[in-house]
Amino acid sequence: MLAKAVMVQGTGSSVGKSLLTAALCRIFTQDGYRVLPFKSQNMSNNAAVTQDGGELSRAQAEQARACRVEPSVLMNPVLLKPTTDIGAQVVVLGKAIGTMDAVAYDRFKLQIKQVILQSLKTLGDQADILVIEGAGSPAEINLKDRDLANMWIAEQAKASVLLVGDIDKGGVFAQFVGTMELLDGDERALVKGFLINKFRGDASLLAPGIEWLERRCSRPVLGTVPYLHNVDVAEEDAVTQRHHRAADGNGCVRIEVVSLSRISNVSDFDALRREPDVELRFIDRPSEDALPDCLILPGSKSTIADLQAIRERGMETYVRRCVEAGTEVVGICGGFQMLGQAIRDPEHVEARVSEAEGLGWLPTVTVFHRDKLTAQARGIHLESRLPVEGYEIHCGRMYPAPEAEPVVKIIERGGVPAEELDGTQARNGQVWGTHLHGLFDAAAFRAWWLHRFRQRKGLSARSTDVAQDRHDPYDRLADAVRPHLDMPRLYQIVFGRGA
Repeated sequence: MLAKAVMVQGTGSSVGKSLLTAALCRIFTQDGYRVLPFKSQNMSNNAAVTQDGGELSRAQAEQARACRVEPSVLMNPVLLKPTTDIGAQVVVLGKAIGTMDAVAYDRFKLQIKQVILQSLKTLGDQADILVIEGAGSPAEINLKDRDLANMWIAEQAKASVLLVGDIDKGGVFAQFVGTMELLDGDERALVKGFLINKFRGDASLLAPGIEWLERRCSRPVLGTVPYLHNVDVAEEDAVTQRHHRAADGNGCVRIEVVSLSRISNVSDFDALRREPDVELRFIDRPSEDALPDCLILPGSKSTIADLQAIRERGMETYVRRCVEAGTEVVGICGGFQMLGQAIRDPEHVEARVSEAEGLGWLPTVTVFHRDKLTAQARGIHLESRLPVEGYEIHCGRMYPAPEAEPVVKIIERGGVPAEELDGTQARNGQVWGTHLHGLFDAAAFRAWWLHRFRQRKGLSARSTDVAQDRHDPYDRLADAVRPHLDMPRLYQIVFGRGA
């Protein structure tokens, strides 16, 4: 492997590893290096699709774009997509190979180490710097002996490890010291410095703590990164419960997204969240407020189980209330399947039961098959005649009734010309769904779709800022992070003293 490797590990989950990895990818790229991201094993239901139809974590796809390269399954050779609390679909080099519980996967790990190492070597031969992301914490002592995503891969890559702590949660110095204490001596030697993340306030107030930490652990603090607001880079897993309201008194378009237990691809709604007059909320129970302008059922990694949970939480009745009151109801992928008449899983691909009754608003039946469709796709939204594009990741095949009205005409799938119909609508378009993730990312379509709500509510017309959509969010991320890093010292760590 020719590349130098720097690895971002964390004192725990959700400390900001993915975002800081993306920031480093763009910073090193801006400085003229050939940079590639890598994460040996990721557990996430937020996925992306490569040009050739392979599946990888959304985080590594975002990091690839930060490096200004196309995503590759080599960047995330093992992806685990949780389907239950104890089981996950296992994706190796972009292809789903089956569902395993923790015991079965522990046995399987021995078979995939070589796949991980070969992916690492291939990428390392193509880059000057590999930016590797860890998973969770490297100090989970019950898992350390079989952890493929932290110190084992750091040792294989001869990586300089940067340990990230989240000061917003409190106790950041204890996070660093405790993690270092739980590492073995050879693992501690790989840790070259600390990054304090999500800081609010006057950084000078941290000076006594930083001086103590550097003496205590004999490692430098390489940066104190502020809490970043309005970063337009997809988050890895968390459904951020953010309300986004208009600030100018003109009112807003209210959109609710049903928060599912196995929700997938929440980045589908990031473009809506950025709209200045859109209030986007995630709900897991019927809202007590006035009904929204639109209710969205998102994608799911366990469609039948999440459909059952919807019923248990009273959300089926809430969907009915919304439809009867004139609220637009939209389903994306798994949510689209839920809106149909029935979901069948005869081979138990996702569920333990063979069939479930759908919510009944669309004239469709979904049947699950073991082979998963994963592809990038381009199409035309039939009502607006506007171009849309995105990606498909689903095992369910949709069988619409003869009278069903489609939503999108697919004109290209996986880079190959196509002529297929996708999606279904009912009640004159009030209820509709599609398998196409990323639909709302198309600025012209999004503007057309939101303008309809504004007109109905008598709100002032707004135009989606297409130029802002095209402005590279990774440059903004790098510009926000770079001033808070000791870049000369970091480069010395990556390339060696005197670099």
